[in-house]
Amino acid sequence: MKKSINKFIYSFAAIVGFATVSIAQDNKSDELGKIALATYIPAQESMSEQATNMLTNKLGQIISTNGIAKSSYNSRFIITANANVMTKDLLATAPPMTALTLDVTLYIGDGIDGKKFASKSLTLKGVGTNETKAYIDAMKNINQNDAGIQSFVTNGKNKIVEYYKANCSLIIKEAQLLEKQNRFDEAIFMLTSVPAECTDCYNKTMAIIPSMYKKMIDRDCKVKLMEANNLWNATQDYDTAMTVGGILSSIDPASACVGEAKALSAKVGKRVIEIDKREWNLNYEKEVGLQKDLIKAYRDVGVAYGNGQPKSVTYNVVGWW
Repeated sequence: MKKSINKFIYSFAAIVGFATVSIAQDNKSDELGKIALATYIPAQESMSEQATNMLTNKLGQIISTNGIAKSSYNSRFIITANANVMTKDLLATAPPMTALTLDVTLYIGDGIDGKKFASKSLTLKGVGTNETKAYIDAMKNINQNDAGIQSFVTNGKNKIVEYYKANCSLIIKEAQLLEKQNRFDEAIFMLTSVPAECTDCYNKTMAIIPSMYKKMIDRDCKVKLMEANNLWNATQDYDTAMTVGGILSSIDPASACVGEAKALSAKVGKRVIEIDKREWNLNYEKEVGLQKDLIKAYRDVGVAYGNGQPKSVTYNVVGWW
């Protein structure tokens, strides 16, 4: 019996209708389609790294508790904070303790354009054996379930929705320009960043993405098919067959040139049997998926692009505090 040395499974989701509003409702439990905020704490001389980390974690708790996705990439919309020491006392205790009263102000806004959307001031008190521990003790008092903080988050969300309402046409035009430059992943990233809460703009962008996605996978198929053909034409051995198989397996089966990919697969398999006496298989299994699976595929492209961006960015918060 011939030994099967390689098997690649293809699957694809067929497009079966397009109901963006209902899908948005179905995905409420997911992070996809939510308003997203990046947590950002600029360097503050009075705060140690440990205290800054504590404050950053608290900001993350605030947004996750209040129905906002924590952006894994550098979102234009941010939640940030500034801490000022109001009082500092050295307590004559054993051991000596430091007592701090902090004025901490939380902000939500557009970190690219530098527009502040919402703010909330908090007075926090903390005690510790040193200033850093006193800072951390004070930060622990930030309650993400506080009604004032929840109102602050709601105000910020409303402003973000207003931003998309006012700029939807511009976002679409910029994405279409990127599409013309074959920068499909960046264009899809821009369009999938529109949250489902912005219903009208969300529906408009989701109506554009399928054709853009199709162009992207068709172009990707041509590039990969050319690479696979070049490799195989140069060297026809087992190792090259494995490399070619890896390339072919990454081609989306819904792309236009998948038939050519199958033809190359068959040619490679036949040659491997001739030179190596072993079987080389590339099987295609088709699955009919739901529309929400396609939406996730679109968002995966956007997320992959976003995650590939620089991890460190300096936002414009001039005048916020």
